[in-house]
Amino acid sequence: MNLQECYEALGGDFEDVLSRLRSEKLVQKFVLKFLNDKSFDLLCSSLEEENYEEAFRASHTIKGVCQNLSFTRLYESSHALTEALRSGWSQEAAGLTERVKSDYEQTAAAIREFQKGLEG
Repeated sequence: MNLQECYEALGGDFEDVLSRLRSEKLVQKFVLKFLNDKSFDLLCSSLEEENYEEAFRASHTIKGVCQNLSFTRLYESSHALTEALRSGWSQEAAGLTERVKSDYEQTAAAIREFQKGLEG
């Protein structure tokens, strides 16, 4: 899997990120760093602890990273969750949480697959 195929698999916009970062090598560097970001773990633990202020911050961070990397699918769901959490917990936030989790897993799986291709 090449980087462009990785973007297709994760529902991103490769041309957009490439136009912004100007180098496939730079895009690759930041895509691989995404797996080390702890914002998703923080989002999940904050939700479990019912700390919705911290969950808001975590989803906001995910949204920003995804916007910068043009991870469109995860950006859209994390943006919607951020807005739903802006005023605390709601039924809307519950549904969006599941969507973010699913989108995150798809994104991470595509990146891991890309990473495996680089190593092997």
